[in-house]
Amino acid sequence: MSAAAVPSPVKMKLAVRDLEVFYGPKRGLAPVTIDLPEKNVTALIGPSGCGKSTFLRSLNRMNELIASCRVRGDVRLDGEPIYGPGIDPVVVRRRIGMVFQRSNPFPKSIFENVAYGLRIGGINDRSEIAGRVERALGQAALWEEVKERLQDNALGLSGGQQQRLCIARALAVEPEVLLMDEPASALDPIATTHIEELIDELSKDYTVVIVTHNMQQAARVSDWTAFFYMGELVEFDRTNNIFTKPSKSKTEDYITGRFG
Repeated sequence: MSAAAVPSPVKMKLAVRDLEVFYGPKRGLAPVTIDLPEKNVTALIGPSGCGKSTFLRSLNRMNELIASCRVRGDVRLDGEPIYGPGIDPVVVRRRIGMVFQRSNPFPKSIFENVAYGLRIGGINDRSEIAGRVERALGQAALWEEVKERLQDNALGLSGGQQQRLCIARALAVEPEVLLMDEPASALDPIATTHIEELIDELSKDYTVVIVTHNMQQAARVSDWTAFFYMGELVEFDRTNNIFTKPSKSKTEDYITGRFG
């Protein structure tokens, strides 16, 4: 199955049509057509190497940073194409933020980590920067833990705090969509719980798309689940349906642990 549509009345945020990704001559992602709903959490599941992260990175043009990569097809954010002549990928990435598998704070202060994207974007007003840093840290459930040490080096934070800092850094530029590539895979169970609770809270204001290798996590945090296998989108449905009554036998085999 390469087509999946979200039934109305759910509003679509991202519409993907016939999206293909190639690395040199090798196709990493077969044509994918899918509609991703606004202010919901969509989980991408499947075995390692099945195309989940490739698809995720295509949603904000991160794949273009790989020299051999080519992307075909159409991706639209609120009806506006994100690929095409004259479309600035930096603007796209500002609207569609990303958090990576391993936290990657800059060797700067906690404050400057969050302010970085604002300064790059041309915001220089100190009070505006301070307000947006505080708001982003609050949204990332980190403000109360760091408000007294904003000038401390971010590398001194715990692993879970560093990941929430990276989420705050992404939120500071006020994106509409937040992509998360296995954001809790390197964290301990307590820090993972914090991230999962945060994802649930963020979905009230943002469209969240998360790659996870952990099916229990997908079941806990997502409203919708897309199952990828061998570079193809096999099935997309509400998470409860995927985990209790999948329509494809391959999905059921994966969910029940027969492979993967």
